[in-house]
Amino acid sequence: MKDAASTIVPVFRKTFITYRGVMTASLEVTCDGVYEASLNGERVGEFILAPGWTQYNKRLQVQCYDITDMLMEENTLDIIVGNGWFRRTNAPWTGTKNPDEFLPAMLIAVIHIIYADGSEEVIPTDESWQVSESTITLSGIFIGEDVDMTKEPVFEPAQITDYPKNILIPQEGPQVREQEHIYPRRSFRTPKNEWVLDFGQNMTGYMYFEMDAHAGERLSLSTAEVLDKDGNFYTGNYRSARSQLHYTCSEGHQAYKPKLTFFGFRYLRIDEAPKGFSADNIHAIVLHSEMTRTGWLASSDPMLNQLFSNILWGQKGNYLDIPTDCPQRDERYGWTGDGQIFCRAASYQYDVRKFFRKWLADMRAAQHENGWVPEVIPSLTAYKPGGAAWSDAVTIIPWQLYETYGDVSFISDMYDAMKKWLAYIPTVSTSPELFTGCWTYGDWLALDWPEGYVHENIELSKRGRSNDDLICSAFYANSVNIVIRIGKILGRDVSGYEDLYKRIKEAYRKTFGDKLDTQTEKVLTLHFDLAENAQHVADALADQIRDCGMQLQTGLLGTPYLLHELSRYGYSDIAWSLLLRKEYPGWLYSVSKGATTVWEHWDGIKPDGTFWDDDMNSYNHYAYASVADWVFGVACGIKPAAPGFARVRIEPHPDKRLASLGAVFDTVYGRLSSGWKYTEDGIRYEIETPVETEIILNGMSRTVQKGKYIFAV
Repeated sequence: MKDAASTIVPVFRKTFITYRGVMTASLEVTCDGVYEASLNGERVGEFILAPGWTQYNKRLQVQCYDITDMLMEENTLDIIVGNGWFRRTNAPWTGTKNPDEFLPAMLIAVIHIIYADGSEEVIPTDESWQVSESTITLSGIFIGEDVDMTKEPVFEPAQITDYPKNILIPQEGPQVREQEHIYPRRSFRTPKNEWVLDFGQNMTGYMYFEMDAHAGERLSLSTAEVLDKDGNFYTGNYRSARSQLHYTCSEGHQAYKPKLTFFGFRYLRIDEAPKGFSADNIHAIVLHSEMTRTGWLASSDPMLNQLFSNILWGQKGNYLDIPTDCPQRDERYGWTGDGQIFCRAASYQYDVRKFFRKWLADMRAAQHENGWVPEVIPSLTAYKPGGAAWSDAVTIIPWQLYETYGDVSFISDMYDAMKKWLAYIPTVSTSPELFTGCWTYGDWLALDWPEGYVHENIELSKRGRSNDDLICSAFYANSVNIVIRIGKILGRDVSGYEDLYKRIKEAYRKTFGDKLDTQTEKVLTLHFDLAENAQHVADALADQIRDCGMQLQTGLLGTPYLLHELSRYGYSDIAWSLLLRKEYPGWLYSVSKGATTVWEHWDGIKPDGTFWDDDMNSYNHYAYASVADWVFGVACGIKPAAPGFARVRIEPHPDKRLASLGAVFDTVYGRLSSGWKYTEDGIRYEIETPVETEIILNGMSRTVQKGKYIFAV
């Protein structure tokens, strides 16, 4: 059934009677947007923003709720349907950018009742359902929500329409739910005399308020992540995302929280409020997908601990049904590049198996027939084909999940998609052995061009100076290598891929081997084992970092591997210098500026308090939060020696500039921990393992079985 254009937020209603005793009852429901269902005035289920975001033209999730205990003799089921991710101006299935021409709201539902006498009743969405405009007068993922509680519904028969049922699937991903409640830390007036509440934490979620008011009074709220250098409310980085709530009150006591949208924010501006409204009337509710916490980091340095907190909040804020790049501006895409960059760190901090299983299914659904994997999943817009490092998420993420959890289904489910991607590359490459001449985002946001540098009308400062052909070819080699390893595990013939890998490696060394210029070019060559003399490349990388003032210059593609390769080749001291750097560019710079999540840009707020720019300046972006996997895997030394951590290798890399550091990680086999602390006599290591583990301290190796161990070195 359907109704009205996207500026209308309809509520569908079904009234029904249950005369006999009910044994069980369920509601199955989905829509082409997001919905909230209520039965007899009570919310059905805890899933926020159901049915979630999938590759809508091929996959639409259906939720099933147990409503047995909610039934009465006379029942009213109301389901509000908002635009959600489905009807947004850049969604290709709408076929339009004109809101008045969007596809209408659609609802599919069925109530299934089994009575105590064994009889059954099925109530589908049919001509007996009614529809009305709801009290929500405007809703959207970027818009926020407008509500008029004085509005009375006027119901009329709903229209019936055909909708493809073959795309309907059971719920696959974890539900998005309310997770935490956060209260304002301060209420203040800005220099512009605007009333602002500070929640002390950049988050993803919405606000809840409870108050007394008169009918027609309004509460209007605007959201922001940061204040400007003068302390004023700043929303420039939201771009076209309105991100506001406008609530017209009914008479008397009332409470409300948004039903069909979410916000990325730390600050709320009270633009209008009923008389007597105060900060005590409102708080924030944090949303993210249901995930079990599995990893913890703690150190002796408060700033480093704040960074660990920022990394965790970045994952919570961006794991909202899909792994988004940011939760606040008019984007919030499932960028594959960001997804693969952060995947290892993500799998340390939370159990992300169910989360990624659903997203990878959408990746398979979105993959083009020619093998190209779009840069954002679910796919919204056809960007320039190619996408090395972004499209390579098709190999990198499943392999990482297999390494973390030991579940073969992650790699077996994706193996054909991986091969399709590898088969696509030669069809667009200008080189027979490498991946050249094709579009890529390059080492996005690298710091090796001067800021604002433009060449031939192209702003290169966002792309970095690294050779695009080298980047594409390095990731090509890595994906082929992954497919070889997976093929052997699955018992497939990989001889053709082995021959291809040899040819790629030889061509790479011949083409790029003596022309490694940028930090990222060196890092990728090392990380993907493409160097002819790896130690020579690592030495040159270390010299380059020292020569530019002990600073990194890497972007999205080089940064995740930078500290790993420095430590791998004997330069852990430099890796620690980069991690502990408090000046720009450095991980602790944003902490020094009061950040509570990881920024998109190292200097999202510059030393003088001005902003990098308005166009692309998220303050909740987890790409650079990937450094957490170095802290877990190198600084604390926790690495799998077998898939799923069935066996473990622990080789910590302590540094005297930090008195202590510890990591805890709940593997599928049990709790694993590794910590070290400097004492008067040396270093004390405390290790707990649930499986056979090789422990390497000061170059000496020993193998231990399950248990807790203390070593003084």
